[in-house]
Amino acid sequence: MKTLLSIVTGCLLACGVTASELVYQPVNPNFGGNPLNGSYLLGNAQAQNDYKDPEARSSTFERPSELERLTSSLQSRLLSQLLADVGEGNEGSIVTDDFAINIVDDQGVLSILIEDINTGEVTQIEVDGLVPDTF
Repeated sequence: MKTLLSIVTGCLLACGVTASELVYQPVNPNFGGNPLNGSYLLGNAQAQNDYKDPEARSSTFERPSELERLTSSLQSRLLSQLLADVGEGNEGSIVTDDFAINIVDDQGVLSILIEDINTGEVTQIEVDGLVPDTF
């Protein structure tokens, strides 16, 4: 056993030993590390995060039904037509499930009254001096 230990010790002493200075290299890109580590570190942090916000809405998206999509499309089209008619000097109104909208052109002052049917809240928008179509 002593001979084996002396042989190993002799081999270690016969080989040249080299060493270099240790240099600290940060990993996090916020502290001077390689910017390519950012996505890796973020992925690890998100994988470890098990916190769920109790007040957050469910992340599942419910697709509207065909009837809801058709209703929304028709309301949008009617509002667009109503605004186009006002541009021609006409007045108009539209009532949906949620809102009642009245548009009045009173001698160059455009008044838009929007009433929320559910809450009764009324918003009035007035535009003075409409710009003519020709420049």
